[in-house]
Amino acid sequence: MLSQSFAIVSKSTVFPDEKSALADLKLSVSDLPTLCCHYIQEGVLFTKPPFPILELISLLKQSLSQTLTRFPPLAGRLTTDADGYVYVTCNDAGADFIHANGSHIRVRDLLNSDNGDVPELVKGCFALDGTVNYEGHFGAISAVQVTELADGIFIGCTINHAVTDGTSFWDFFNSFAELSRGVKRISRTPDFSRDSILNSPVVPKLPAGGPKVTFSGDAPVRERIFRFTRESILKLKDKVNKNDDGGIDVVAELMGRHSNDTLKSPDRNLTPLTWQRNSVSRETSRANPTVEISSFQSLCALLWRGITRARKLPSSKTTTFRMAVNCRHRLEPKLDPLYFGNAIQTVRTYALAGDVLSKDLRWCAQQLNKSVVAHNNAAVRKYVENWKRDPKCFLLSNFDGTMITMGGSSRSPVYDTDFGWGRPIAVRSGRANKFDGKISAFPGREGGGSVDLEVILAAETMAGLESDLEFMQYVSSL
Repeated sequence: MLSQSFAIVSKSTVFPDEKSALADLKLSVSDLPTLCCHYIQEGVLFTKPPFPILELISLLKQSLSQTLTRFPPLAGRLTTDADGYVYVTCNDAGADFIHANGSHIRVRDLLNSDNGDVPELVKGCFALDGTVNYEGHFGAISAVQVTELADGIFIGCTINHAVTDGTSFWDFFNSFAELSRGVKRISRTPDFSRDSILNSPVVPKLPAGGPKVTFSGDAPVRERIFRFTRESILKLKDKVNKNDDGGIDVVAELMGRHSNDTLKSPDRNLTPLTWQRNSVSRETSRANPTVEISSFQSLCALLWRGITRARKLPSSKTTTFRMAVNCRHRLEPKLDPLYFGNAIQTVRTYALAGDVLSKDLRWCAQQLNKSVVAHNNAAVRKYVENWKRDPKCFLLSNFDGTMITMGGSSRSPVYDTDFGWGRPIAVRSGRANKFDGKISAFPGREGGGSVDLEVILAAETMAGLESDLEFMQYVSSL
């Protein structure tokens, strides 16, 4: 349901411009657990295009049609056969396309509310609000909503999470943008193969009518964007990786898509600072080898401490930091980087609240690092085997009040989503899958290793985090 602030101008179905020849895609061990989750809702905010809105709508419909031809599952529907296997049937049933009018709303109104939280208006920029992935049996698997503003445009994309993870989502969204600006050959051609260990003869037992989300979508929470510049993240990373002798370890980006050097310049060459840090690190490591902590793990440790402190948990209470990791490169043999579907698993790190707060930041980061590094090929396969013994949907919630769930990626190419009149001003998400303790990471618009964290917390916890000196010293702005 759309926010009352936006009137629907038109709603239509966009079909692929060519008939699909792709066979049905069976949902995998990584796809099936998400049947109880909401569709992914991510969108990008732009300045006003230099041509009329109806011309833009026509262009976007045409390019969406071309994109669906290259991503046939997103024009299909879910099907469950007599044996309980769930498939994506690539039947060209089409995607929803909505044109909404928010011409009385300005770009700045979607960026921040009076109290600094993400405005509720943003939630109205997405289609299929509140739709559970299982409902892809009965309606569109994907939808695009274009909301015209007084001085800009918001393009919101909604996709069934049982069909894509964040990597596949942004591969599609970027391809949509490429075709809109006239590119003839997309740069991210999806791989639809289904020949890995992620495929299984086991199916979960689903309730009649399909599963429901496992969290309350009505619980009162606040949502804020915390921004971390390249400089503040370097400062944090240095603090976490300092040796006893004052040397600094080389920082390895060890998780998922965090495998590139964040200190590269835009032309992907090493900056002098990177070269210097790496040189010092190699010499220091030879003399005193220590565990290397990534910038993202350092940031997660900072967040873990800040939220745990803000929640005022008893020292004896066990806290859990859940982190979604990309398994494409962890499996042996590796999956194609453009493997289409879900290839994510959840890595859990446990620690007593007392330890999180009494030990130093490096200790917290080390616990996260150990969990991520240990999630190798063997761990991925064990995860699959465990699921096959007990197939079920995700328990996506913060049921005991101690959990943090980190999703998204500070490497997602969100600002590559250029439809032809420039890069996005900002990326925002809808209300899907949001609950106390849910965090999503995005790259900062300025690039260079900057990171934005979309943080969802209970109001009292958010207030505590906003006043946490250790956390806020690294935040550049709200």
